[in-house]
Amino acid sequence: MTALGLTGSALLARVAELIRDVPDFPTPGVGFKDITPVLADAAAFSAVVAEMAARVDGPVDLVVGMEARGFMFAAPVAVALGAGFVPVRKAGKLPGPTVSREYSLEYGSATVELHPADIPAGARVLVVDDVLATGGTAAATVELLEACGAEVVGLTFLVDLEFLGGRARLPGRRVEALLGVS
Repeated sequence: MTALGLTGSALLARVAELIRDVPDFPTPGVGFKDITPVLADAAAFSAVVAEMAARVDGPVDLVVGMEARGFMFAAPVAVALGAGFVPVRKAGKLPGPTVSREYSLEYGSATVELHPADIPAGARVLVVDDVLATGGTAAATVELLEACGAEVVGLTFLVDLEFLGGRARLPGRRVEALLGVS
């Protein structure tokens, strides 16, 4: 139980109630999940971070969050786990040497990058993001981390948009999501 009392089904119900559906954003036909009300609710945000951290199997050296909304969950999860935090950014946002991967998403394509020097070989890494959609960002992030020599021990999401099949792009991976939307 968290200090603020939200756990289990009460937490899931509260989070589901807080997430806003925004139709046709960022492009027509896309249903956007606005998680900012979860962040604004101290009890829900604290409980979500605690639940994400509790679902980790074994020790973690680093928590990686994807730009931009993944940062909001990954950084506090890293603190809760006593681990470091590493951001995965959109192309061109990091100075110095980077490694990158291009991927497709439900409404286009994108490229993500990270500093390979921030990922020690053999580091146990948890990947955290807000929403698992088609799995493109998550799969590209896993590829980047493994190319740097990391061991990806799991991926954790606030919401899994199950109807988009993102888990299929992460075969054999431990994937956790607090909420599933079919």
